[in-house]
Amino acid sequence: MTTELLKETPSQTAGPYVHIGMHQAAAGNPTRDQEISDVLAKPGADGEHIRIEGRVFDGNGNLIKDSFIEVWQANAQGEYDPVYNVEKAFNSFGRTATTFDQGVWTLDTVKPGAVAHPTGAKMAPHINLSLFARGINIHLQTRLYFADESELNAKCPVLNMIEHPSRRETLIAQRVKENGQVIYRFDIRVQGENETVFFDF
Repeated sequence: MTTELLKETPSQTAGPYVHIGMHQAAAGNPTRDQEISDVLAKPGADGEHIRIEGRVFDGNGNLIKDSFIEVWQANAQGEYDPVYNVEKAFNSFGRTATTFDQGVWTLDTVKPGAVAHPTGAKMAPHINLSLFARGINIHLQTRLYFADESELNAKCPVLNMIEHPSRRETLIAQRVKENGQVIYRFDIRVQGENETVFFDF
């Protein structure tokens, strides 16, 4: 008996409507009762409450206004919660999408604590991001680190895998304060000058 290997299924981009189907509010549609949203932390969640704002650019420097991002982060104590429930004060998982008009994505969450690397060393506080958009066959994975965690950033085993300091800077979100709210700004550049570092894990 011979075993015939099946051919690989052709790859396909996420398509132009993934952000609408996975994030109803991006298109101005009513949200569902069990929506996984861009609000990971409700007012009762422990930790420093922050907002993250960012944009996504293509290789020509143009905004990608139909991108969709999934996020995965630890809580303020550096612990991940694998169970999602819209009733909880904090969820480790969330989804966001860029807006049609300004091309901005947002995330309301708490600043994560440091998480242990498999080697035992502490990784600097970070948020894991998976980017989906038309024209991208396989989602791109990156991380967001915090500019005001320079000491921990300098020791982070993952950031130190990136040899050139200028490349590490593409993963650092800048802190500002507007109307009493802490905001971190973080743009993703898919290609071109200052291309964001993407990971294969």
